[in-house]
Amino acid sequence: MRNRLFISIGLSILCSSLAAQFKQGDKMVGASLGSVLYNTGSSTVSFPAFSGYESKTTSYGIRVEPVFGWFISEQTAVGVSINIHPYGQKVRYQDAGTTFQEDKSGNFDIGLGGFSRHYLGTGGDFLPFGQAGFNVGMSSANTEGFRYYTGTPGSKVSYDGESSGGFFANGSLQLGLTKMLNDHTGLDLFLGYTYSYNKNTFKTVTSTDADLDGDIDIRAENEPTTKFTNHGFIIGAGFQIFLTGKKK
Repeated sequence: MRNRLFISIGLSILCSSLAAQFKQGDKMVGASLGSVLYNTGSSTVSFPAFSGYESKTTSYGIRVEPVFGWFISEQTAVGVSINIHPYGQKVRYQDAGTTFQEDKSGNFDIGLGGFSRHYLGTGGDFLPFGQAGFNVGMSSANTEGFRYYTGTPGSKVSYDGESSGGFFANGSLQLGLTKMLNDHTGLDLFLGYTYSYNKNTFKTVTSTDADLDGDIDIRAENEPTTKFTNHGFIIGAGFQIFLTGKKK
């Protein structure tokens, strides 16, 4: 009799842990923070005939993505997202401790997109999921830098460029895990792959100081267009609030 009671209690706990976590009509509201990075690095280039030079690179990037979704079944949610992505890089070249070239760039992308998330399990506190997303929007960027040229006399060429009205698109595939903190709140941890495309047209001013006396001897304006694609891996975290849908 006692064994039957323990078995009944065990089956009840097991069934409750396998009960559906979500149902059709529920909603999810949250945000993810991904691709958080701030990297610094250096490299040294040397030649047999002379000592060479050293380069130092600093880069940063962060992606914030608020989402709002609807469950179309107990395991699948679809929705819309906002993509906010600032990132940039600075590269400095030095010879014997003196900087002879520096290039800096900064970008800011903002856009709208959609996503589909499928949970591989429907019960318990740990819910693995797969997610696919796509975003399009506007991109803005700025660049600046300079380079010294040796000679008699030496010279310095500087440039400054800014773009507006650019375009970006990106897609991503993610695998993650939602840790349910309570019945309505979950913490997401994920990693995945992303592909992105950017196009920007810059208004760039190039200034040349031909004899290093501080005066600009040559000034030129142009409008170069840059296009680039990027493949990368993303890692991040987020939170979700799950809202119960209307009862039928």
